[in-house]
Amino acid sequence: MTRLLAAAAALALAACAGAPPRPSRVMSGLDVLESQGFSLLKGKRVGVITNRTGIDARGESIVELLAAAPGVTLAAVYSSEHGFSATSETANIVSDRIKAAGKDVPLYSLFVGKVQRPTPEQLAGIDVLVFDIQDVGARFYTYLATMAMALESAKAAGIEFVVLDRPNPIGGEIVEGPLVDEPDAVGKDPVSYFDVPTRHGLTAGEMAGLWNATVKDSKLTVVKMKNWRRAMWFDQTGLPWVPPSPNMPDLAAASLYPGVSNLEFTNLSVGRGTDSPFGWIGAPWLDAEALKKRMDEALLEGVAFSVKTRTPSKDIYAGQSCRGLRLVVTDREAARPLRVFAELAAALRDTQPEFKLSWNHTRRLVGRERFRELYESGATGADIARLFEADAAEFEKTRTPFLLYR
Repeated sequence: MTRLLAAAAALALAACAGAPPRPSRVMSGLDVLESQGFSLLKGKRVGVITNRTGIDARGESIVELLAAAPGVTLAAVYSSEHGFSATSETANIVSDRIKAAGKDVPLYSLFVGKVQRPTPEQLAGIDVLVFDIQDVGARFYTYLATMAMALESAKAAGIEFVVLDRPNPIGGEIVEGPLVDEPDAVGKDPVSYFDVPTRHGLTAGEMAGLWNATVKDSKLTVVKMKNWRRAMWFDQTGLPWVPPSPNMPDLAAASLYPGVSNLEFTNLSVGRGTDSPFGWIGAPWLDAEALKKRMDEALLEGVAFSVKTRTPSKDIYAGQSCRGLRLVVTDREAARPLRVFAELAAALRDTQPEFKLSWNHTRRLVGRERFRELYESGATGADIARLFEADAAEFEKTRTPFLLYR
């Protein structure tokens, strides 16, 4: 009996030894900095650009953590679009003050028009400027543009700039969409600040490195995450999800956002004010059945379409009943939101006489004149998608030197 038990125990140990290890929880840049006792910031006056997404694995705010950290002086907090609470939808957000660990700290809004950067006056007395905001992985989501502008301002002020890295919630492997060829956009317009595809597959730290190839700030430091891999989606990290903006409630919205949001500057609702932002489009005039038929014929992988009537509570058509199309991701590894947009654009043009796309505004999101040429020439969705795929393939080579994770 003793031999049998010993043999069973040996087999169990062998089985455990051969089993793959369970993946460790991802540590964000903030978690890593905290585990090091904030040593990088000790003895310094710190400014932090953040919002409610700047939390550690326990859900504690970076503002509270820095205000309480021994040897660290939290001198200022800066907020980006949507404000410190990440819930505002006003055009401009005013500056204020904030209480942290019993201390009264100035809170400067950087969301004032297109210039979303700290001023020299707001940086006076700061030794190091820290960026810690959760991005969603789409070029036109403005948080990383704010980061880039702040990097430029930090260099001009001669102060250190630190990026606390966070996951790209829709993964770091897949790259999709057009590059930007608008001369007045790159380095100027927050929604097309970088000449990268719409779905760039970079983290904030990687984007900072890429942009710094232009800025050349020797005082940039990226605090890398631990245990994050490029193939990870946010729900595989073990980190708490905090909606980074009012219309980004969950990962489902983020997974479709890089494609559907290109329809923002049209006469369609993209689901703001519904329970499916970026997962539904509609309008009172929409022939949803005709649109669904065209989208079904496109045979897109990983996405299913259904006709759904909704009444948005805000934005365009607020309070109006709208026929629409529901988009559901059935296989996120196979789904390609930019391919969905390419097919939607062609189908809307061909089946919806009332559909209006204003290029003067859409150019800010798409960023590619060739898209307009294809769209206006009657090109198919597949033709438009090929343009996007070629741009993405070109960028795959460009981004390689800046990747921090496997």
